[in-house]
Amino acid sequence: MKDWSFRNINTPLKVLFTSYMIVVGIGYMMAFTQILFTHGMADGKVGLSVDDIVYSYYGNRNGSLIENKLNGSMKENASDEDRFKIIKWAREGADESSFNESIKPIIENNCVMCHSADSGLPDFTVFKNLQHASETDSGASFASLTRVSHIHLFGIAFIFMFVGLIFSFTSTVPTWLKASAIAMPYLSQVLDIASWWLTKFDPIFAWLVMFGGTGMAIAFAFMWVVSMYEMWIKKY
Repeated sequence: MKDWSFRNINTPLKVLFTSYMIVVGIGYMMAFTQILFTHGMADGKVGLSVDDIVYSYYGNRNGSLIENKLNGSMKENASDEDRFKIIKWAREGADESSFNESIKPIIENNCVMCHSADSGLPDFTVFKNLQHASETDSGASFASLTRVSHIHLFGIAFIFMFVGLIFSFTSTVPTWLKASAIAMPYLSQVLDIASWWLTKFDPIFAWLVMFGGTGMAIAFAFMWVVSMYEMWIKKY
């Protein structure tokens, strides 16, 4: 039986594997950075916490969605005065006449460059969407959870299929550990996504989101480092 290890593959194939690992490694870091700037600011503080997870999926039901965003991840996108005006408007019922009089210019100057029809975000050029954002913050909607879940399940599964395939060429790792490392991101991914839905119903499950994400990160880092080491550093 042929020895499927890095010692038996040629340099062009190693370059192909390495190029892929570098690109997905950068992509993974960018994804983590994006999480810090979105979910990680849900409580208005820098860094990802359990509260951030709760606010993202269960919601912060002490206020409206727009109020919580303006006090959290969107805090830097408007002046304190403008944020106060929008929050006050939302708390007072979010009526259209007040919106047209004092809130619409703020939204146009600070929000619609991102919150537009083609952005994938709520379109704040439509008043009803702003009115909806002024309701009690109940976290991610079922529609958005469904959309993000299927994107992650398909997309991340493909990423880890190729990372796992490359890692399977390693020879310094025991077979049981190699198999565990390959399986771990898939199990963690299912746990991660399932816990989004569970947290939507009860914030106690927010810890599982952290565990799932951490499991994927550990597995990815382990497979990445070992694969790169065996391809270019280890002496055969």
